[in-house]
Amino acid sequence: MTRIEIIANRSVQDDVTERLEAAIESFYYTVIPVVQGRGRQARRLGSSTWPEENFLLLAYVDDEAAEVARKVVSGVRERFPTEGIKYFELKGA
Repeated sequence: MTRIEIIANRSVQDDVTERLEAAIESFYYTVIPVVQGRGRQARRLGSSTWPEENFLLLAYVDDEAAEVARKVVSGVRERFPTEGIKYFELKGA
């Protein structure tokens, strides 16, 4: 079992979730719709100065599905290279 975490700009949330749902059968996940913070690229604080916000997607999947998710997120990242899309895995979760 692997825990996956995807953090990205809210503008790509639909792309990420729709592609994961299409690629992984019975893909169940939780989305935290508004995540604020600062990464290497920019601040996303939902304020008038830093208006953008991120979302966080969490899912527990088997190792095969984690590999598929990694490829899906990589494809979205190629399509939207400036949206700060991050993918993390925690194996054995």
